[in-house]
Amino acid sequence: MKKLVLAVAFIGMGSFAMAQQTTTTPQDREAKRAEFQQKRAQMKKEHLDQMQKDLNLNASQVAQIKTLHEKRKAEMKAEFDKNKEARQAKMDEMKAKRAQMDSDMKKILTPDQYDKWQADRKAKMEQRKVAMKERGMKDRKMMKKPMTTAAPEAN
Repeated sequence: MKKLVLAVAFIGMGSFAMAQQTTTTPQDREAKRAEFQQKRAQMKKEHLDQMQKDLNLNASQVAQIKTLHEKRKAEMKAEFDKNKEARQAKMDEMKAKRAQMDSDMKKILTPDQYDKWQADRKAKMEQRKVAMKERGMKDRKMMKKPMTTAAPEAN
């Protein structure tokens, strides 16, 4: 019983702390967005500079690669926008299924069981968020490795 009370207390404090961290203003979001875009532009430039150095590209090739990247980005944005409605419909469908599951569980479980089930579900969701964040950090570190070219094999 003590463990249950402690677990609920820790979950409550953790969610309270998370709520404090996630309170942002529109100005904060705009500042973060601008900072992200600036970092992304810097990373693109560094990547292109590294390609130029590694592959010994001339100015014409660099310009062609820039054009190719811009074209690819425009195509991807168009594809993303085209599929936006389908994604939204799928998300709405999933929300409806989740709400149905929630109401069915509420009918089956006692109020105490239902509250515990909700707390467990929220705790697992937080664990998944943390794991995804950690995995994302690892992936970003992997992306920062410089591009290397394979040496031609000697016959």
